Amino acid sequence: MTPSEERIPVEIVEYTDPLCPWAWGSEPVFRRLRAGLAGRVRWRRVYCLLFDHDDDPAPDPAAETAWYARYVAETGAHTGAPRAARLSRVAASSWPASLVARAAERQGAEVADRVLRRLRETVFVLGEPADTPGLALAAVRGVPGLDLPRLAADAAGDAVREHVLADRAEARRPVPEVRSVPAAGSPHPGAAKETDDGGYRYALPTVLVHGPRGRRAVPGWRPLTAYTAALDAVCPGLRPAPETLSPAGALEHRRSLTEPERALLAPGAWPPSGAVRVDTAGGPLWLHPEEAATHPATRPRHP
Repeated sequence: MTPSEERIPVEIVEYTDPLCPWAWGSEPVFRRLRAGLAGRVRWRRVYCLLFDHDDDPAPDPAAETAWYARYVAETGAHTGAPRAARLSRVAASSWPASLVARAAERQGAEVADRVLRRLRETVFVLGEPADTPGLALAAVRGVPGLDLPRLAADAAGDAVREHVLADRAEARRPVPEVRSVPAAGSPHPGAAKETDDGGYRYALPTVLVHGPRGRRAVPGWRPLTAYTAALDAVCPGLRPAPETLSPAGALEHRRSLTEPERALLAPGAWPPSGAVRVDTAGGPLWLHPEEAATHPATRPRHP
């Protein structure tokens, strides 16, 4: 953390996983918040290891994949997020994607955001979760500004692994107010999940907002107004700045946009010139032409 960041009085902590469908569906709101609050809050991600190393293997992988594909489809029906027409498998582990996402933060916030985005798109656009080190690194090849050899070395290093281990532990110490959460009209209210050892971990995504007037938790899948209310409660008057980018500018800046993101972040005539459409079972993903040139969705697929 830089000295200037230390002086910022508001911190937003996002508990997430690159392979979580509810986190994927929350991206429109989170992208809007990150852009509208840039420079005025500290935003910290915690990787929670939704698919952990010690999870028992499924006795029937095909049946588990079919069940999980239905779950992703049901989630997408609520969030409007794209989903792959075919899911090849349930992710074996969240560790490779989480290590790569955490390592990318060493190359700056913009690179880290784009790396995490690519990792999410592997499962929810391609149906091929980035659940090995090789797949995670292949997914992010070509991200602008990314030093891929450095990323590979950092992701395999002890320092990043220790950071993700600390993330895992933090995620399993949820604040008391998320142990029991009223539905409040959300299909995913976000009450903490009980773990196999009798403890709890945050449901994903969960956001904690810390400010001069205390802390507010916003668990599960929530509208933008839930987050702005939490901000106002801990720091009265703090609001996300309005979006000012044109549709073409929004696509150039963010590189890829789903339909819910396009509606929230890039209202206006659509699509902009040159936008590349990638169709999914849950609606299109729109890529900037430079992003499409290196994106795994546009690479040749081998049988």
